[in-house]
Amino acid sequence: MRMPEPIRIMLAAGGTGGHVFPAIAVADAIREQAPDTEFLFAGTRDRMEWHAVPEAGYPISSLWISGFHRRWTLKNALFPLKLLFSIGQSYRMIKRFKPHAVISCGGFVAGPPGWVATKRGIPLYLQEQNSFPGVTNRKLAGKAKRIFIAFENALKWLPEKKCTITGNPVRKSLVEKAGDPQAKSKGMAAFELKPDKPVVLIMGGSGGARSMNQAMLEQLDVLHDQHKIQIIWQCGDTYLREVKATLFEKGRSYDKYKNLRLFGFMSNISDAWAAADLVVSRAGATTCAELLATAKPGILVPSPWVAGDHQTHNARALQEIGAAQVLKDEELSAKMTSLIVHILKDSGIRNRMEERARKNSPENAAEKIASVILSDIRQLQEKN
Repeated sequence: MRMPEPIRIMLAAGGTGGHVFPAIAVADAIREQAPDTEFLFAGTRDRMEWHAVPEAGYPISSLWISGFHRRWTLKNALFPLKLLFSIGQSYRMIKRFKPHAVISCGGFVAGPPGWVATKRGIPLYLQEQNSFPGVTNRKLAGKAKRIFIAFENALKWLPEKKCTITGNPVRKSLVEKAGDPQAKSKGMAAFELKPDKPVVLIMGGSGGARSMNQAMLEQLDVLHDQHKIQIIWQCGDTYLREVKATLFEKGRSYDKYKNLRLFGFMSNISDAWAAADLVVSRAGATTCAELLATAKPGILVPSPWVAGDHQTHNARALQEIGAAQVLKDEELSAKMTSLIVHILKDSGIRNRMEERARKNSPENAAEKIASVILSDIRQLQEKN
């Protein structure tokens, strides 16, 4: 009897952590259930996946594709050429790697390999993080074999018969540390923080958020000096130089803030989550899933610039179950500091938020997705 060949899976996701980290979570779950599986990610060299994917232990190949700007720019003139070139790259990539399945977790980079997979008869799976699906997954949905969604509202935009509600995949490293009683002390040690002072984690998404950075620059002295709060601040690679320059202009260089840990992007984000007593973040679907999975109290600041205003829907959903509080983007400067201090000083509020997050955390989304995909592939192998 001929033994089945090792399973090969290609994943396409890019642009932001909201697409990339669920893809990594699914890959981790597949690798755990089928350790001999071979993986290949498709991504772009100038976005965060180019670093995050190899750091997670997976190979990645590049596509030339870039996003199409909603406002006309000169970069849009190159979009048709980049799209055609990336389709050719995807064709060669898939022909060489011979995947048994292609998984799209969204972002513009997932379009060409997803389209090529359907043309070559390779099963295509979609994982959609948001209640309002992104353009790429909406375009690919008609040809997909299965679609894994996090929100029931996404059914309005996708073929219902193909959809399964699983929740959003969360990185294994975050889930494991959430269940480790020593995780907080280890996280504090990783950032050289003191155990007798509260820690707040500030994130504007994987790329940073200008409005959140501006509010932090305005209120950093009060949080750091007056309230003695330890701060882990991921400001985004794009804004790191600007943030440091602004601190210098204020007369205090970054190294004068002894309780501040400032990063453009953090590869050891699981340690930051573990160390934090409170998380202040944008309300992307992946971040919201991670907030529930880690049972961390949160202040969610929905981005006003996303399609379908889905971050506001995400944030309100967590506020309604008592796992987070919502702060409007335009209220950051006026209310952020007082809300942070109020929550950090009231252990009762934090305990209730942690309890509600833990109770509502979606369980094993990545594992469920991995199990279905592997079962489909094995059935095809048996037929062949």
